[in-house]
Amino acid sequence: MNEQLVALRRVRDRIDREFDRPLSVEALALGEHMSAGHLSRQFKAAYGESPYSYLMTRRIERAMALIRREDLSITDICFTVGFSSLGTFSTRFSELVGLSPSQYRNGVAAGEHRLPTIVVKNALRPVRNREVRPR
Repeated sequence: MNEQLVALRRVRDRIDREFDRPLSVEALALGEHMSAGHLSRQFKAAYGESPYSYLMTRRIERAMALIRREDLSITDICFTVGFSSLGTFSTRFSELVGLSPSQYRNGVAAGEHRLPTIVVKNALRPVRNREVRPR
């Protein structure tokens, strides 16, 4: 059991390091000599969300930080954080944050998110279990 937790931590750490690269559950599982289904079940049991959901959360969290910097276009941010489609990026961002990337950027420009970075990061961290319901 302990070895399995160590393997799950390695998967989570790999996602944290390589969130901007193409990652699949199959590739993550192969790296730990597990099946994709087994990895997904065990990861969700340990961390409360699937490896794919965790990856999306990391990507959106990083995108939010880049949007707050205000020096890259939304399209550049989309590709920088590992998405290959602007539409998918916008959809996932809206699902997790409750605003489109442009709306979020407009809020930043209006001063709505001008708090210390650590406060903003903790308060606005996208967490799949708190998904915003569609309006």
